[in-house]
This record gives sequence, C-alpha cells and structure tokens, in this order.
Amino acid sequence: MSVLQDILAVNASFCTAPPMDYTQEDHQQSKLPQKQVAIITCMDTRLVNFLEPALGLARGDAKVIKTAGNSVTGVFDGTIRSLMVCIYELGVKEILVIGHHECGMSKTTSQSLTKAMLSRGVPKEAIHMIAKELAEWADEFQHPEQNVIDTVEAIRLNPLIPADVPVHGLIFHPRTGKLDVVIEGYEYTK
Repeated sequence: MSVLQDILAVNASFCTAPPMDYTQEDHQQSKLPQKQVAIITCMDTRLVNFLEPALGLARGDAKVIKTAGNSVTGVFDGTIRSLMVCIYELGVKEILVIGHHECGMSKTTSQSLTKAMLSRGVPKEAIHMIAKELAEWADEFQHPEQNVIDTVEAIRLNPLIPADVPVHGLIFHPRTGKLDVVIEGYEYTK
C-alpha cells in the first residue's frame, strides 16, 4: 500500500469515528486564532504534536506557519503574505518566531541542495536562476538562535507589518520541550 493509500484509509476510519464532533463548530469564530497569535516555526517533523502542547496551545488558538528553518526570505515572501492575512484579516496581535535546537537547516548549504537537485534532474539553468537567493537563504543559516534573531528583525522592520505588533523570538528544544526567550518583542513596539 502507498503512503497516500495509508493516509486515505486512516482518514476514512477517522471520519467514521472522530475524537469529537467538529460539525457544530462556529465557522466564523473558529477560523480566528483565539489567542490572537501567529507562530512562525520550522517544518521539522519532531515539532509535530509537540510544539503546540508544550506552549499550551490547542486547536483554534493560533495560526502556525511552518517553513524550512523558520525563515523569511523577502519583503513579500510567503511568510510575510501569511502574516499579513493573520494580522489584517484574522485579528493576530502578536507574532512568535520559534526556532529550535538541532535544526537540520544548519547543515544545509546551497552546494548540497544544488548537488541533490542536479541528481534528481533539475536543469542547471533552473538552478542558475535561483543561485543568488539559494546561497543567501541556505548558506546564511548556520546557527538556529541567530536565525531567530534575523527572522524577528526581518519581520519587525518589514514595512508591511505594523510597528505595534510585537515580534518575539524564541528557541525550542525538540527533545525536552524547553522554550527560551531570545527576543522579547514588547520592547520594540510603538
């Protein structure tokens, strides 16, 4: 059986006997993050079903945006666009950038990605088109804590994000669940 078939089989079973009745949920209210917070974090599989409970967050409490290395790569990248919807449409009032120790991005380089892409048949011309951005993104990520600092600054200084939204930086341990504050964003709000 394929991965997709496995997932569909589990889903069919889940829909037959869900853990709770979500059909009565207030759609207008439930799409809004109840704690009015957006979290930008890494896509690391070790954070699934671990990060949110370690923060005391349940279904409907927060908007969670996951990217490789919890990075922001441009003034209007996907993370910033998501934050704009969170803030201007969904009532988010604070942002948490949560990196984690032992992040795989710290070992990723533009060279390693280029080599892997070439071996999978990605044309050299396509890689050449993104070479500068690839190097700026992959080669700059060396230390998870510094990346949190850089990401907080990129969001805080972004002209599309209001200055009154605190942007906090935190680092999470993927084995213990310990969360440490790197930057408390309240000191930078206007």
